[in-house]
Amino acid sequence: MLLACKSGRKLPDISGIRVPLQVLHYEQDFFSIDTNQLNTSLFALSKKYGGFHADFVYNILGTSKTDEAINIRSFIQSYQPLYTDANRLSGINNVAETVQTGFTYLHYYFPNYKLPTKFITFIGPINSYASIITTDAVAVGLQLFLGANHPLYKTEQTQALYPAFISRKFDPDYIPVSVLNTVIDDLYPNKSLGESLIVQMVEAGKRLYLLDAVLPSVADTLKIGYTAVQLKDAFSNERNIWSYFVQADILYKGDPELTRDFMNEGPYTAALGPNSPGRIGLFVGWQIVKKWMDKNPSTTLQGLMEKNPAKLFEESKYKP
Repeated sequence: MLLACKSGRKLPDISGIRVPLQVLHYEQDFFSIDTNQLNTSLFALSKKYGGFHADFVYNILGTSKTDEAINIRSFIQSYQPLYTDANRLSGINNVAETVQTGFTYLHYYFPNYKLPTKFITFIGPINSYASIITTDAVAVGLQLFLGANHPLYKTEQTQALYPAFISRKFDPDYIPVSVLNTVIDDLYPNKSLGESLIVQMVEAGKRLYLLDAVLPSVADTLKIGYTAVQLKDAFSNERNIWSYFVQADILYKGDPELTRDFMNEGPYTAALGPNSPGRIGLFVGWQIVKKWMDKNPSTTLQGLMEKNPAKLFEESKYKP
């Protein structure tokens, strides 16, 4: 469900921009290798996938030259059922097209940034990456996008890693958001950790605003990770939420135990009760940034991302 959280900015014409994006399915080649001719098979993968193959084997699988053969054979045997399920996923090409459109908008706004030219899918360990940037590619771990109701996510072991409020987002629809967030973090590494709560909120809001600009057709519920009901309630209670922050006098405090209650994943925001969504600081930061941008419509997205978050908040005069 698309709940409007739009900036009101006019979309640019990107019809004349061509951003190449080759779609490659590493998992299909990897799970088809001849384990009796492992060295030959791995060499072929290395030739086809370049730097990503080394990243997968040594960083994602966490293997080494000495135990490479044992680890790879064991992983293929253990994760074969997941590979079978991933092959049943529909719409991955549509997902790649959405990512490519996002890259096209990103190129329009940030023409000097070198975008990945390959979109690689893979299957990694359940506790590994959802999306990463490697050499000239962005890679997506399908093990975390098999659909929220996949039996693997319901097991006690997986729930210990990814509780239901996280695993409900393990759906292919979240792939473009995951990918573009990864690219945005590469473009503008987040340096707000340890800063005051308001700085972290605004910095998160800037990123959501940019994500909205490059994925304008993607539902806002997917971008912020709320259900439709949670996002609707957040808007309905925006004034009350802001009143809590002001009355509690916590905006300029940077205690990690305090800030994580409002910025980290959670089933809800403890201070606001079990009916509130988690990460409420992201929602408020998003609204602050939108208000500031409404007052400064000539500001480029590059200008927004480089704007001091504390000054942005002061200038926004945010008061829902």
